[in-house]
Parts: sequence; C-alpha cells; structure tokens
Amino acid sequence: MTERKPPGVPFESWVDKQIQDAQARGDFDRLPGAGKPLPDPAGTSYDENWWIRQKLAREGISVLPPALELRKEAEEALAAALRAPSERLVREIIADVNARIRDMLLKPPPGPPLGRKPYDVEDVVRRWREGRAE
Repeated sequence: MTERKPPGVPFESWVDKQIQDAQARGDFDRLPGAGKPLPDPAGTSYDENWWIRQKLAREGISVLPPALELRKEAEEALAAALRAPSERLVREIIADVNARIRDMLLKPPPGPPLGRKPYDVEDVVRRWREGRAE
C-alpha cells in the first residue's frame, strides 16, 4: 500500500513521484504484454465503442428492435429446421418460432413492423424432406 499524500503537496506531483519511484524499483519491468499494442478481439480497425460492443456480446444483449430481432430469429429458425435431423425436430422449431411470431402480431408493434407471418409447418416439412432426398 502506498503512503498517504503529504499535506501541502500537489496531487499531480505526488502521483508523478509515486510512478517514478515504482519505475526506479522496477515494478513496471517484465509486465505481460509490455511493448505490445492492446489486443483487438474483432480484428477490425479502431472503434471508439469497442467496450460497449464487447459488453453487449458478453451479456447477450441485442441492440435490434424486437420486431427486427424476431425477423432474424425466424430466418435462423427456418434454416435450422431445414437442417434438422428429424421431422419431429422440424415441427418443434417451426412451432416455437410461429408462436413467437403470432404473439408479436397480436401486440402493438414496439418498433418497425415485423413483416413476417407464421410459417406453414407442412410446407417447411415438405422442403425438409426434399432437402433430405438430395
């Protein structure tokens, strides 16, 4: 623990002295990552909101309006259903997404319109069967 700042000494010069003393003792030598740039997890150019994006991703928070997020989930659910290993799973996936779509259609829109209607389960099963036959 560091000593307390003496009265009458400006804070900036006291902090500078603490840093200089630590450097003289070698406290900053051989730190991990010394002399290397901070890692860029996305591998992209500098983004001043990188920390916000990392927090949202880490906590699984979406920034899309609910209707757009459901539209994205519906497209992903259809793709997952067409790759499903069994007809029972196809029906479960489509029934789940259809229930959420119907629920969204019955509520006042919280954002842009959904622009999606429930899938025809039999049509998806037919497409799934055709995909399996190939």
